[in-house]
Amino acid sequence: MIMTTDDPPAIAAARVARLFARPRLNTADDFVQREVAQRMLERLAAIRVDAYRIVDLGCGAGRDLAPLGRRFAGATVFGLDLVPSRLQCIEADRPAGLARWWRRDHGPLAMAADFAALPLAAGSVDLIWSNLALHWTSTPHRVLPEWGRVVRTGGLVAFSVFGPDTLREVREAFGEVDHRRHVLPFTDMHDYGDMLIESGFTSPVVDMERLTLTYATADSLWRDVRSLGGNALGEHPRGLYGRASRARLDRALDATRDRDGRLQLTFELIYAHAWKTEPRVTRGGEAIVRFQRER
Repeated sequence: MIMTTDDPPAIAAARVARLFARPRLNTADDFVQREVAQRMLERLAAIRVDAYRIVDLGCGAGRDLAPLGRRFAGATVFGLDLVPSRLQCIEADRPAGLARWWRRDHGPLAMAADFAALPLAAGSVDLIWSNLALHWTSTPHRVLPEWGRVVRTGGLVAFSVFGPDTLREVREAFGEVDHRRHVLPFTDMHDYGDMLIESGFTSPVVDMERLTLTYATADSLWRDVRSLGGNALGEHPRGLYGRASRARLDRALDATRDRDGRLQLTFELIYAHAWKTEPRVTRGGEAIVRFQRER
């Protein structure tokens, strides 16, 4: 039995789209994304993979496209994101290096689509890359089989997500105010390994590390929390919290200050990669038996 975040409260895809259509702030969101992308690239450097068709799922403004193009010289790299307005930033902010190597290829630089229903042919991708995007769905066990569909046999999927300990300080502070969920129900790292196997991948490697940001004031912490996206849960409360509730939140945070008097914000970072293997059963559940002719 795979334990997933399929139980209520579900993450509302329409709300995710609205949240990320807002102008993005260059605060914690950008810093964490860039830091995790660098760590993902370092992990890929130790993996031998021939990738000529690469797709970045949940690409946002396309900040990972150029590094992937440099890592896999000669590859066709394109991005896919749920929010069309985010993709417009790719052309506007395209790095010079990206412009040079992209002219060698043909096709769109990015497209707007849901990564749970990819507009791509089966077996058409050598490498799927996804940086801090998969936790924005409450059904990763249904998304990963779709990723497995488009990756060729022998291809690779590599992604990063936030784990359950992410924003625990925020979650605990809100617990002093009400009993609603204010932080996404992040999936455990061990469940991702099981889901990858169930989705047609083999030899999954899943590891975790923690990143801690510190702040002098509660205002700066809340500003960074808001920059991460917002509350996309279906049970999102209506209305704003008053001054009394905000004061209780800040008091709860103040109780967590470290020895230097600084507030902390925890990120549990999960990294995973796995290879696409030959299917072992048909869609109907029948076992596939392969025979090899002797030479």
